Amino acid sequence: MKTRQEQVASLQDGAVWDIVIIGGGATGLGCAVDAASRGYKTLLLEQYDFAKGTSSRSTKLVHGGVRYLAQGDVALVREALKERGLLFQNAPHLVNKQAFVIPCFDWFSKAKYLIGLKMYDWLSGRFSFGSSVYLNKKKVIDSLQGISGKNLAGGIEYYDGQFDDARLAVNLAQTAIENGASVLNYAKVVSLSKDDKGTLNGLELLDVETDQKYTVQAKAIVNATGVFVDDILSMDTPGRKPMVRPSQGVHLVLDRSFMKGNSALMIPETSDGRVLFAVPWHEHLVVGTTDTLLDSHSLEPRALQKEVEFILQTAGAYLEKAPTEADVLSVFAGLRPLAAPDKSTSKTKEISRSHKLIVNQSGLVTITGGKWTTYRKMAEDTIDQVIKTAALSMKECVTENLKIHGYTTQKTETYLDIYGSDAQNIRLLSHSNPSLAEELDSKFPYTGAEVVWFVRNEMARNVEDVLARRLRVLFLDAKAAIDMAPKVAALIASELNMSKEWETQQIADFTTLAKGYLLK
Repeated sequence: MKTRQEQVASLQDGAVWDIVIIGGGATGLGCAVDAASRGYKTLLLEQYDFAKGTSSRSTKLVHGGVRYLAQGDVALVREALKERGLLFQNAPHLVNKQAFVIPCFDWFSKAKYLIGLKMYDWLSGRFSFGSSVYLNKKKVIDSLQGISGKNLAGGIEYYDGQFDDARLAVNLAQTAIENGASVLNYAKVVSLSKDDKGTLNGLELLDVETDQKYTVQAKAIVNATGVFVDDILSMDTPGRKPMVRPSQGVHLVLDRSFMKGNSALMIPETSDGRVLFAVPWHEHLVVGTTDTLLDSHSLEPRALQKEVEFILQTAGAYLEKAPTEADVLSVFAGLRPLAAPDKSTSKTKEISRSHKLIVNQSGLVTITGGKWTTYRKMAEDTIDQVIKTAALSMKECVTENLKIHGYTTQKTETYLDIYGSDAQNIRLLSHSNPSLAEELDSKFPYTGAEVVWFVRNEMARNVEDVLARRLRVLFLDAKAAIDMAPKVAALIASELNMSKEWETQQIADFTTLAKGYLLK
């Protein structure tokens, strides 16, 4: 993969880009892969790090959406199940088939969920992950080791996908670059430019690292900035009405001792009508999520006390050992960009979950809504629209069968499998320098070789990039992440030739950030 410096150099040749994409989350990166693989001259700009926002803060599921089936949105579920299958096909190193169990407490629930999930199986067609089946009480307890057996009548097992969201984002950035795109993090768009007819023809960006500004020319611009879409829309049309409203989803991370089985727990109807999951992830347990409408967005959203209490109380009603705030190793919140309704509403179910394309008079194409599972289809629809809007020469989408960087079907049954074909290069780094083979912390298997790899090959620029989105430790155990920060800072400083002052500042900044992921 090209270095960040090489990516910056591509801004200086004065060429006109076919498509410039603003936003380095799931949707923007998907658009970059789609556009570049079709052969368009493509540039992606992200103001922070890839997947810094919502795209690193999901429930870690690749799924059709059982809850949407219950709401009768069959078309959305069918599309998502197909995309789930394609993602498993194209990134088997990242997507795993995961068994989910719905506990049932009466015969009616058993019948209702089994019938519904058989429909789910049927809609998946040739992309099926496995058939749903009825489990008796003993099998439910065996599958979900840690669930309370009180009043339990049995359960329904079904299959969906589980993945690492931020790692997929990094692999998509690499895939886009391998297909000819230029992809740049820490590049903030500061203004849009138009010709004398009012049509967009470029933009100005700031390289956050050097404070240098660059002007780029573009035939088409895509706004794929998630909950920040209105910021870019306002650059294009000052004073316009907001298009999205953020909905916050909170997750708590617990030790695996609370539920030791390999299956995930799915609670389809909580006290306020939500769905709650408890999913095994990187040897921990992710429990969530909430659905709280907010009036404003931020880069580091914080869980509300009522959201934390809701998750703990709901999980505690199903688990033998009820978790408390003291058991929470990390808490993270993400903001979903829901398409804002025309009339005021406080119910998130009334705000569209499917993706939405908007084309401004200037030619700005905005994509919003959707979810990780359907990122590829969202990108295809977006680039198809861009071709029409900017009158580009038509080139067919090829991403249905495009392998994502790291693709491999070989498994070594070690944690390095998540790197796919890159795992061997990380091992070679460890062998070439024994000091890099040392673990960063006794609680985790991660080593210095991985940090060096991230800086050299994945555009990691600071401690947060490594511990939040490359290694995920901030999301798994915030205290352990704080403990690792000095070693990580030293390794990055050595690679990037940074000063001791930079190193010290990095540790301080990251520690402040990480404390926001702790409850106690």
